[in-house]
Amino acid sequence: MSNYHQKSIALCCGLMSLAMVGPSRADEFTKADLQRFQEQFMATVAQGRELWTSPKLGSNGVACAQCHPNAANTHPETYPKFQKQLGKVIPLWEMINWCLKNPLEGQPLAADRSENDCITGLC
Repeated sequence: MSNYHQKSIALCCGLMSLAMVGPSRADEFTKADLQRFQEQFMATVAQGRELWTSPKLGSNGVACAQCHPNAANTHPETYPKFQKQLGKVIPLWEMINWCLKNPLEGQPLAADRSENDCITGLC
């Protein structure tokens, strides 16, 4: 048996033994961890709802929710896809930027998180 095969078998055995031991302690969360997660998650949801329903991302008073009430007709799970408005296959972020630049007459969001935070008022 080659050295490669021996190492592969050893690795598989090691992984199987770890799986039999159960989850690692790093995956266990305290009540304080869960509370902190819930608070941060809901703060992010509230921020997203505010941006979705207010005209903050554009310059003409239009909000995302005006074209997509209750997130209707967004279908993020279907991206990347051919988008007729752009004439090419695009990822979801590019469609979002198209909407920001065109119907909302706003600035596109950059891939850099710190710049996005500033656009959305979090910097």
